[in-house]
Amino acid sequence: MTRNLVVAGFGGQGVMLLGQILALAATEKQLNATWLPSYGPEQRGGTANCTVVISDEEIGSPVVDKPMYTIIMNNPSMEKFEKMVEPNGTVILNSTLITMEPKRTDVNYLKVPANELAEQAGSQRSANMVMLGVIGWLWKDIFTLEELEQAMVEKVGDKRPQLVETNKKAIELGYEFAKNII
Repeated sequence: MTRNLVVAGFGGQGVMLLGQILALAATEKQLNATWLPSYGPEQRGGTANCTVVISDEEIGSPVVDKPMYTIIMNNPSMEKFEKMVEPNGTVILNSTLITMEPKRTDVNYLKVPANELAEQAGSQRSANMVMLGVIGWLWKDIFTLEELEQAMVEKVGDKRPQLVETNKKAIELGYEFAKNII
């Protein structure tokens, strides 16, 4: 089993954190995982993306040219990363912020109102956690909801304990959203 994912958006949208949590959850299950960040030249508000590879075998490279899955949080990232997804791959897009129409017919699109769901959880800043819940449902053969929540708590609990409950709720809302539409 090998899965790979590119997460792309603006700096400040929690793209890197989402990838780190997935990689942490994988290593907690004794799976191999890589996380490769990439930042645009700007600070907050600039482009940011990361690649996550998870496998039960050795991982040869953290670089992924044609990801199986992509989480796209904004229009500039849609322009850049939609074309990279492998045929029959899955593009998970934040329908709150992405106004562009999908261009490809050979990939699966999952439109997620991530910011609205995050607002229901208590903070629009948790849109990344909504997307974590969505990928959690898609990868339910690898992770349980509880394992993803535990990895999130391990990653942010000490630094920002006030975010834990909101993030848990956002993960759960994303998971349920995906469960109900797939």
